Amino acid sequence: MAIEANVKRWHLTHQHADLRQLFQTKAIELETKRTSNVHSSDAFEELKKKHKELQAHCRILEARLQLYATTLNLLSLENAALSGRDADATKIRAMPRQPQHMP
Repeated sequence: MAIEANVKRWHLTHQHADLRQLFQTKAIELETKRTSNVHSSDAFEELKKKHKELQAHCRILEARLQLYATTLNLLSLENAALSGRDADATKIRAMPRQPQHMP
């Protein structure tokens, strides 16, 4: 402010206390805004990272679910065939597998 007003700094700080107070208030406001923007940016990046990790975890769970469903189906067909409960059950059929989507 002193440079813009083309006066010496001590004039502003000692003779014009109201201007000094205004300047300090503005400086604190700007620092608070900058800090909050940095914090918001960091929080957004953290959320993007967590989202990516959750997507990877979901892909793993979906693959396991498909494997477990296929295994349970095969076991139930084998059980039915071995126990002789169903004449058609003597032919064991495997369920088609879903294509694996790996990034």
